[in-house]
Amino acid sequence: MTERTPLLHYRLSTSVNESEPRAPPAGCAPEQHPVGPRMKSNVQRQQPKKLSVFFGVVIPTLLSMFSVVVFLRIGFMVGHSGLYQAIFMFLVMYFIICMTVLSVCAISTNGALDAGGAYYMISRALGPEFGGSIGIMFFLANVCGCALFVLGLVEAIVTTFGVPEGGALATSPYQVLPSGYWWSLLYATGVALLCLLVCMVGAHLYVKATFLIFLVVMFVLGTVFVSFFAVSPRTIVLPYSASFKPPVNGTGPTFPTTANFTGFKLDTLLGNLWADYTLDYTTGNMMTFATVFAVMFNGCTGIMAGSNMSGDLKNPSYAIPRGTITAVIFTFIIYNLLSVLVACSCDRVLLQRDYGFLRDINIWNPFVTIGIYSSTLSAAMSNLIGASRILYALARDDLFGKVLSPAKKTSHSGNPWVSVIISWFLVQLVLFSGKLNTIASIVTIFFLLVYAAVDLACLALEWASAPNFRPTFRYFTWHTCVLGIVGCAVMMFLINAIYASASIAFMLLLLLLIHYLSPTSSWGYISQALIFHQVRKYLLMLDVRKDHVKFWRPQVLLMVSNPRSSVGLIKFINDIKKSGLYVLGHVQLGDLDTLPSDPLQSQYDSWLSLVDHLNIKSFVNLTLADSVRYGVQHLLFISGLGGMRPNTLVLGFYDDCLPKDKLIDPSLSTCQISDPSGSLQDFEQQPPLFHFASLRGSGDRQDGGEIGDGKVLGPQEYVAIIADAMKMLKNVVLARNFNDFDRSQVLSPPSSAPVYVDVWPVNLLRPDSSSYVDTCSLFLLQLACILNMVRSWRRARLRLFLCVEEGRSVRGSEEKLGQLLKELRIKAQVFTVPWDQQVALHWQRQGEWGKKSPDTTEEEEKKRDEEEGDYSNSFPSNATRLSDDYLSAVNKLILDPARPPPAVRFLYLPRPPADTRRYTTYLHQLELLTQDMGPTLLIHGVTPVITTDL
Repeated sequence: MTERTPLLHYRLSTSVNESEPRAPPAGCAPEQHPVGPRMKSNVQRQQPKKLSVFFGVVIPTLLSMFSVVVFLRIGFMVGHSGLYQAIFMFLVMYFIICMTVLSVCAISTNGALDAGGAYYMISRALGPEFGGSIGIMFFLANVCGCALFVLGLVEAIVTTFGVPEGGALATSPYQVLPSGYWWSLLYATGVALLCLLVCMVGAHLYVKATFLIFLVVMFVLGTVFVSFFAVSPRTIVLPYSASFKPPVNGTGPTFPTTANFTGFKLDTLLGNLWADYTLDYTTGNMMTFATVFAVMFNGCTGIMAGSNMSGDLKNPSYAIPRGTITAVIFTFIIYNLLSVLVACSCDRVLLQRDYGFLRDINIWNPFVTIGIYSSTLSAAMSNLIGASRILYALARDDLFGKVLSPAKKTSHSGNPWVSVIISWFLVQLVLFSGKLNTIASIVTIFFLLVYAAVDLACLALEWASAPNFRPTFRYFTWHTCVLGIVGCAVMMFLINAIYASASIAFMLLLLLLIHYLSPTSSWGYISQALIFHQVRKYLLMLDVRKDHVKFWRPQVLLMVSNPRSSVGLIKFINDIKKSGLYVLGHVQLGDLDTLPSDPLQSQYDSWLSLVDHLNIKSFVNLTLADSVRYGVQHLLFISGLGGMRPNTLVLGFYDDCLPKDKLIDPSLSTCQISDPSGSLQDFEQQPPLFHFASLRGSGDRQDGGEIGDGKVLGPQEYVAIIADAMKMLKNVVLARNFNDFDRSQVLSPPSSAPVYVDVWPVNLLRPDSSSYVDTCSLFLLQLACILNMVRSWRRARLRLFLCVEEGRSVRGSEEKLGQLLKELRIKAQVFTVPWDQQVALHWQRQGEWGKKSPDTTEEEEKKRDEEEGDYSNSFPSNATRLSDDYLSAVNKLILDPARPPPAVRFLYLPRPPADTRRYTTYLHQLELLTQDMGPTLLIHGVTPVITTDL
């Protein structure tokens, strides 16, 4: 026991996280070595990480949420929207982010997190399609957010040190920097370069820098709160803005140039309670509730800052919930306190016309300037480093192929420097927008979209009821997830419906692109869990007792011996399933008692690859049995669930035709699998699609019975399978001559010649029975009609053949059959075929058989009758006396060269004889009947499948 403990510990430790890509050691194929670099990734995870809850989550989140908003946009918000609407906005904003925070906490405590933050959570919860598309949106949100904070910092720099535009007089001796669009762009580029340098060094230098910035910002916030009480009322000169031009020749509207800090006064509070939206003096645009909300929501978008650092945290599952909730509560209190203090002490004009007024009312002006510079610079670096980490995670997951492969490169310390440079370049492009308020709406919509995706991920995990979704954070329900999604969606379209629609459309395009690229991943797909949950529920609701013939559809079990020779048949049967259940069945001969393990488990990948390769909608069911007959019985008993069980068995015909390999890989010069002496390594190096056994030789029979180990199915057992299926009330279809069937070639003839489907709904083995309305003949008509309803087969024409004898009313029979087709809504052309000569051959044999030899005793005749049998309900006695001449004549009748050959024929399959000794004769008769025909289906129906009722 003590010797196995380290191994157990290793297995437990390696199963913590399945997200790391697996690469094999040298000399092994990727599929052959399941452990590979997971050992390396575990060693990396075991190294202690330096970021705790406070330094890794609380500080980055606080600084990102405060950023430019707390010092430069609190007055903007209260000035335009009033105190009431400002508090309402904060409630809405924090309601949305609180719902998202609950979802983030739930997902982050459900397992080990790695680099990528919200992208990592969404991708591992929703799968690569949603994860990759939302990851790109989150990356762009962080890029635009970084640019927004850089522009906010430049706005503060220009306000403090910039020369006023339009020739206005400077109000401070420090206003020496040139101002204007291009100068502001130059300053923003310099700030972005500074952020780039810090982030190039790595996350740990950023953490050290943010701690110092955090101390500065907290100190400045303290001075701001003190200043409201300590500073006496004063008049403040408003900054000049080109949006408010002075009146020409003394005419036109005049704008105030000064405003008052009144201190705490009731009149000031009453004047700031209600909304008064006006022009934004930085952009000249008219403000509304939506535009103000969009700008202010950027003060809440920092809740993911801690999650973005998940790859650098000591314990992400512990740190992210506690740190994020702490930061959210703290910022909510600060924002509301500042709003109330501002509304009580500042004129409305001051709030609307000077966004940097906190500097002018501070006990020492440079304090606020330092706080603004520090917080905005920190938020910009946080978004830049967050964007680079998301891009690095996207590149490492290979969701976009080689497009993002350069972003995988890291320095010796693990810093993704290429991702940082790419992120910085995109930030530089966004800086050309010029103003903070210009891109605020785009940034807000991107973040709202990401938050809605996080809520959706958590909702999907909750609804899927997966046993492994058991987060330690339990303060959430599916209601909070839905509220978060609805809140994000409503605010997105309220802010800007065009931007919201465009961002959603862009995300859907990314989703389709990733789906088209079909990246492989081992993360697990939430869609599969949700589908399982819903399918189980609806299967329970599918009550077989409520089945009705009006809604009957074929549910097919196709027995396949070797898919290499059955490609044409597999594709054809896929066309006649009519949205019903379609199961590919296979019997492996063997005894589990003599085997070390189940040999079928390793074969499922090959069969599923076949289904994907042929682009069919099918399930796969394999079984192990002592004989093919018992294997087919097993599959008929156990295939399907509830109301979705096979009702039709399809078998390949039993004949001597050599099968042809339709799955030969043209890229392989030799087929390694066909060599019985080939090594296992040669076998495994080939694609899963070609892992099927080689085809039989010329000495074997084709039946679908050779199961890869040389055993051959005999004719007696083959017919017994047919009889078993009919006893189990399953319809039976025997498919012959589908070896060379090429669906695309049949449905796309070189000329405009029509495609025909021939139906012979009469029991040709019993010519004395000419009924066309029994259960079996109607089943033939139904299957032919279903084939004609398939889109690719709609141009095919149904030809229904009516076999008639001289002396019978040909016209009456034809009209009767035409009326039946009309009632059944089946469009088919009826052909009358005289078969007097063929019937004469039949009755001639009956007459010879009925003649009694003079030397025959009564006992011998009785014994002969007993051997032949008289089974009126199963296989009529006269059918046992069918001559080969009669069968050959009927075969030539069907193959009449005067008619254009059909693509496929539907023939009536009679029941096998009750006397098992006649099975070989029965099979011989079917072989003669269908000899030299093209693709042919011999069909026997046992259940009503068609109705004329509405």
